[in-house]
Amino acid sequence: MSLHDLHRPLGDSGLIVSPLGLGTVKLGRDQGVKYPNGFTIPDDAAARALLDQARALGINLIDTAPAYGVSEERLGPLLRSQREEWVIVSKVGEEFVDGQSSFDFSPRHARLSLERSLKRLETDRIDLLLVHSDGNDVAILRDSGIYETLAELKREGKIRAFGLSGKTVEGGLLALQRGDCAMVTYNLAEQGEKPVLDYAANHGKGILIKKALASGHVVLREGQDPIQASFELLFGHPGVGAAIVGTINPQHLAVNAAAAAAAIRG
Repeated sequence: MSLHDLHRPLGDSGLIVSPLGLGTVKLGRDQGVKYPNGFTIPDDAAARALLDQARALGINLIDTAPAYGVSEERLGPLLRSQREEWVIVSKVGEEFVDGQSSFDFSPRHARLSLERSLKRLETDRIDLLLVHSDGNDVAILRDSGIYETLAELKREGKIRAFGLSGKTVEGGLLALQRGDCAMVTYNLAEQGEKPVLDYAANHGKGILIKKALASGHVVLREGQDPIQASFELLFGHPGVGAAIVGTINPQHLAVNAAAAAAAIRG
């Protein structure tokens, strides 16, 4: 089952996205990542095959960030001839150098970070730029000036939409009131940010889901497929635009796409 005919608006951002997006942390970083199993960063041939497979499955949404190691640098050449086929999400605010994360939410750094992302991704615009929060969502949005800077970058045409990848309900609500999109954690085990989804559904705002399949510890009914159950939960909510799932396993990618399509079609 493909996702080709299931693309949908991401709120009122003007972006049309597949309900499943490909997260690319594993293309660029293997230090300090919270995955139960180790993995090897794929070489260019494997990465290109993964992107080709994603497109064939009807996926047009790709999620990266400066904090994902060399993910952006690798995606630039890999997407060189197909930029118009993709909706690219990247971030500002978090840096990852020598195995350590650091944060800078100043307007100056946001502009430098965006210009660097444009260069790495070999493009003249980022479709959706998110603030990569450290958890202090409300303080970042209210006090740092970064959200105002993202609004300016949108007016300048360097980004098409902006929002917050946050960790709190209050941050998610504020992000949607003043921006286009919030990326929130929502899965079978964690549903505390549901009020952000409800607000988005009622106000035509965009929602991307992170950690959609963090369901390894969930006790399901006997015989229930955790991936199918996860996507049924997500796409059962009218506020959800797309789920970002990071995988470098072709079989997992195909299973995820089929499960997402089945959940949407009911």
